[in-house]
Amino acid sequence: MAASIAYVGGHLQYGVNFCMGQSYKQAIWVPSVTFNGCLQRELSWSCGVSKFLQIRKCNLFQSRTNENWKSFGTVITSAYLRDGSTKYFDFAVIGSGVAGLRYALEVAKHGSVAIITKAEPHESNTNYAQGGVSAVLCPSDSVESHMQDTIVAGAYLCDEETVKVVCTEGPDRIRELIAMGASFDHGDDGNLHLAREGGHSHHRIVHAADMTGREIERALLEAVVNDPNISVFKHHFAIDLLTSQDGSDTVCHGIDALNTETQEVVRFISKVTLLASGGAGHIYPSTTNPLVATGDGMAMAHRAQAVISNMEFVQFHPTALADEGLPIKPKKTRENSFLITEAVRGDGGILYNLSMERFMPLYDERAELAPRDVVARSIDDQLKKRNEKYVLLDISHKPREKILSHFPNIANECLQHGLDITQQPIPVVPAAHYMCGGVRAGLQGETNVHGLYVAGEVACTGLHGANRLASNSLLEALVFARRAVKPSINHMKSSSLDLSASSLWTRPLVPKSLGSDVMHKILRITKEVRKELQSIMWKYVGIVRSTSRLQEAEQKIGKLEAKWETYLFEHGWQQTMVALEACEMRNLFCCAKLVVSSALARHESRGLHYMTDFPHLEESKRLPTVIFPSSHTTGTWSSRQLHQQPIVKSMV
Repeated sequence: MAASIAYVGGHLQYGVNFCMGQSYKQAIWVPSVTFNGCLQRELSWSCGVSKFLQIRKCNLFQSRTNENWKSFGTVITSAYLRDGSTKYFDFAVIGSGVAGLRYALEVAKHGSVAIITKAEPHESNTNYAQGGVSAVLCPSDSVESHMQDTIVAGAYLCDEETVKVVCTEGPDRIRELIAMGASFDHGDDGNLHLAREGGHSHHRIVHAADMTGREIERALLEAVVNDPNISVFKHHFAIDLLTSQDGSDTVCHGIDALNTETQEVVRFISKVTLLASGGAGHIYPSTTNPLVATGDGMAMAHRAQAVISNMEFVQFHPTALADEGLPIKPKKTRENSFLITEAVRGDGGILYNLSMERFMPLYDERAELAPRDVVARSIDDQLKKRNEKYVLLDISHKPREKILSHFPNIANECLQHGLDITQQPIPVVPAAHYMCGGVRAGLQGETNVHGLYVAGEVACTGLHGANRLASNSLLEALVFARRAVKPSINHMKSSSLDLSASSLWTRPLVPKSLGSDVMHKILRITKEVRKELQSIMWKYVGIVRSTSRLQEAEQKIGKLEAKWETYLFEHGWQQTMVALEACEMRNLFCCAKLVVSSALARHESRGLHYMTDFPHLEESKRLPTVIFPSSHTTGTWSSRQLHQQPIVKSMV
């Protein structure tokens, strides 16, 4: 048992942490930390990160972690060296959503790129994004208005400099997508059709019906496939980042991955690594995220000494399809909830309880157009007060043609289950949707781990604050994927690859020696433990929270993790063993603990984080929550890198 430290509101919050099993140390680049007992306040998130990295950049580019890293100065321009177990690239990209693909297409102009993706390349949160991308593309709209909407939705926890950058650069990122072949809906006047969603003061959502993410993914994947400098490794599960110590700095040199089809561990040595692995929706039992969203990137980065921030802010989408309310129930339980896009409410959809009473005006003057956190809490309150399983979202008062043209995917899905959305209301219920927190990043996607950049949902850039504004996620991914390109290229050009580097780290093992019977037992127990963890998170760390229930969750998660790990190791599991289900489970435990620790540290209600015992906003606590790099000497299996980290002296 050790104390975890999370920084909020001008104070370091110490909370007894039964499940972390490790202590946190301060990372000196965090904008607000104590030095020699003196509080240094730097309120600009992005400025604080960027300033630190600018100071360190000269030393970083002059030194490497080992003289061997200087010995091979030739850039590897071939796709990879075909020795099977080790591959060498200039850039390694983890994830094949919009952030990873967009970044890969740019850096591929300067070197070889590996895209490492857990399932099929299209299987990402991007592919499930229905609503669209928000950007200022109408003369009556303005960057200032988009900024204000973002900051209000984010409960004033957003970093203003980050918000300005994203809202300003967003329109150009949309134009780039169109130039690459992405096809968006146009109005009768020939201009882009701009929708409006909750929290937005203007029509500014660029969309492709209700399948926007799928269209963007299609266009980007098509370009990636046709790029000779990019190699896509599908069904490769990222296990851990390969890191070393350069004095007090952590440096990333690539990643270990498990080929889930061949059960072979593949080591990717790279000069630069981009983490674009998405979110962690599956720490909850009901989520709109695909099965791949098990928090792998956040957990890997945490184990690799990256700073994590704002993990308490889990966005629950107010309107996922409630299968219980469908006339014809699905034959089997869905792997992920079917999303009913925000745009349905933006187009005039009205929320009713089962007595057909409209309830949103009782909670907020913006009614159905209130931000997602408000709508989700309002639905949650209705369900608890009335002891009902779902509410109803009705768009049937709109013209049939308009409904079918704007929401063909939703209409088709509902129709398959006996519901005609042009005639009947849609049963909906909140579901885990988006992580506003993640790996803390500067304005160019840089992290405190040298050579490691982040973009997309895995990152915490400061844009979303305490609650993400609808359709700002794809926008953020596009903007930061592009912003990370220049520093990545600079880092790549100043770095070199060592063909002997692969032997620096202990290799993970596939547990073939355990035998099929033992593995079957381990997988069965792991599946049960996963469901139990999800149940704990939904019951104690859901839409409405309290300190006592969070503390109970912390203890329950700690005991559950200890019980699971004990079972594994009693059955012959070893520290360096890897299997998809077991590694996902360790990542889910890691992310769940990060969420709980962050939630316990914030003693106020702000945005997505609502505490019954701290029901009000506190201006003194309007600062990010930060979880600092952890000790490698202690901790549970989920908290440690599988390989033994090579500790070497800096060659300055």
